[in-house]
Amino acid sequence: MAGSTSGGGGALSAQAAAALGEGIGLVFGRWTALQMAVENQWGGRDSRAKADHLAESILSWFANSKGKHYYEDLVDMMYDTVSESFNADFEDGSVEEVAEQLLIMHEECLQCNYSSVEKLRNSRAQGNAVSQSRKMVVDGDDDSSDDEDDDDDGEPSMMDNEAGSAEKMSVDEPKPSKPVPDADGWTTVPSRRGRGKN
Repeated sequence: MAGSTSGGGGALSAQAAAALGEGIGLVFGRWTALQMAVENQWGGRDSRAKADHLAESILSWFANSKGKHYYEDLVDMMYDTVSESFNADFEDGSVEEVAEQLLIMHEECLQCNYSSVEKLRNSRAQGNAVSQSRKMVVDGDDDSSDDEDDDDDGEPSMMDNEAGSAEKMSVDEPKPSKPVPDADGWTTVPSRRGRGKN
């Protein structure tokens, strides 16, 4: 998305600014990395206020900046704020994804098209992004049949891939710390030369 821009000197109407503000809030509510930073107070006790301030800063940047809004500028601003406010570097690519989504949403709001915001509003997730990610992990931990975990698209799920790769990995069996007698009562004692080597 290098070199992408949004808007071009057009000002947001009051209705568009309100819709964009709501959209930013909805996107941030689904942004797992940011929600983890807030929930775990990576920015201190006022982590929620810092996340809200980031949303307000982005809305202000869109509403008050003259000229084009560049993707790189938004990404840099978001990285700087996350780093300073939460003492964190989100290296999962989510900053870029969120920036792209916000630029698209801004462009739509300039054209009085609020479909992205409406879609987010109507698909409001139950709970926040962190609880949803925990729910997915808990749901995936049950010992139910693999038939229930298959996706409709025919691709194996992440759990299936992990299970398959675990079977292919060769792992050294742990060695007992003390000699254990076998079924006949004999105990095999390891040589001293082989200890501590892999």
